[in-house]
Amino acid sequence: MKRSLVLIAAAVLVAGCGGGGGGSATTQPGQGGAPGKVTLEWWHLSTTEPLKSLWEQRAKEFMAKNPNVTIKQTVLENDAYKAKLTTITQSGKAPDLFATWGGGVLKQQIDAGLVKDISGDVADVLPTFTPAALSAYQFDGKTYGLPTDIGAVGFWYNKKLFEKAGITQPPATWSAFLEDVKKLKAAGITPIALAGKEKWPGHYYWAYLAMRIAGLDALKQAAVDKDFNKPDFVAAGQQVKALADLQPFQKGFLGAAYSTPDGQAATMGNGKAAMELMGQWAPVVQADAGKGLGDDLGFFPFPSVEGGKGSATDAFGGGGGLAVGADAPKEAVAFVKFMTEMGNHSKAVESGGVLPVLKGEESAVKDANLKQVATMLANAGGYQLYLDQAYPPAVGQQVNDSVAELIAGTKTPEEVTQDITEVAKSEE
Repeated sequence: MKRSLVLIAAAVLVAGCGGGGGGSATTQPGQGGAPGKVTLEWWHLSTTEPLKSLWEQRAKEFMAKNPNVTIKQTVLENDAYKAKLTTITQSGKAPDLFATWGGGVLKQQIDAGLVKDISGDVADVLPTFTPAALSAYQFDGKTYGLPTDIGAVGFWYNKKLFEKAGITQPPATWSAFLEDVKKLKAAGITPIALAGKEKWPGHYYWAYLAMRIAGLDALKQAAVDKDFNKPDFVAAGQQVKALADLQPFQKGFLGAAYSTPDGQAATMGNGKAAMELMGQWAPVVQADAGKGLGDDLGFFPFPSVEGGKGSATDAFGGGGGLAVGADAPKEAVAFVKFMTEMGNHSKAVESGGVLPVLKGEESAVKDANLKQVATMLANAGGYQLYLDQAYPPAVGQQVNDSVAELIAGTKTPEEVTQDITEVAKSEE
């Protein structure tokens, strides 16, 4: 997200930062040991509506129920959030509550002793979550966070612009996708909006193509044997290059951010590009950064690749979750459970800000496009977390950097796999 949004810009997560994992709790004189004032530092990156206001409301409700607790929010855009969280965790500290995508990044924070094992505290509510939503926050049978969102990356498209270009239905294969890009260009339409400056949106293309060509198991195996120098991964890069060679992105895309008024989401939301490859939060950010497309917005899964080993039903994405700093007071765990109660979380689902993570929440999804994402997830044969979260931070960053250079034309598909492999092996 780099998920900016996220979930990744935008729209997904929650967190808190305190210096050094440190909500403060004091016992007031004369209170017989009763807990005193507690301040919880909560860092998250839900900078857009509806989650920005919803999370603010949740914090106020929790403080009303717990008068001794003060929740201080630090709300940052995706890239700024990730940079700030990296800085504080590298100093050996962690916020009391913080947004996480789980995976390898969270595991590294756990190994550094910065994240609380909340297994015992949340044992009573774990059965209420879907296994897919929980999986990114569980390691070795222990739970280190609870999910607030789950979703998948796919193509969001402008129905009117497709119609103008003579495209009658979304492409189901990669070759058809490339042909549709050509049709859009021929009609004078910018085919794809991309935040080239932020890099993480570009890695979606290589990751999905690697899944479709090499297969999900091969991508997961590469994380184990730390070897990306495989023909199928090079082939994925070749297809990214084939797309980039068509010059499908908006003018100035290499300097474009994701959620700014002139960025990827706004370009899409203002009808200046026909497609963007993005997570489930895309409609919210399009409307926040631009005007939004309303009924003209559609969604389709990433196409299959002819002759590829991967399944067309395998999904790529992630969600957002809440983790608790190792030194945070017990009230931090109570807040995580409060945020993910059915009554509270379903309101966020109904708003369109997140997708279901609790069993039985499906009916709360009102938006037709989000229902399509939820259906795609329900039918997914396999699931891959964002590579820049699934892998250790240095490896994930190299994926983003190398793919960005590939799209910019300064790195070859072979150099991409070689550079990722070198960094992966250096992490051993």
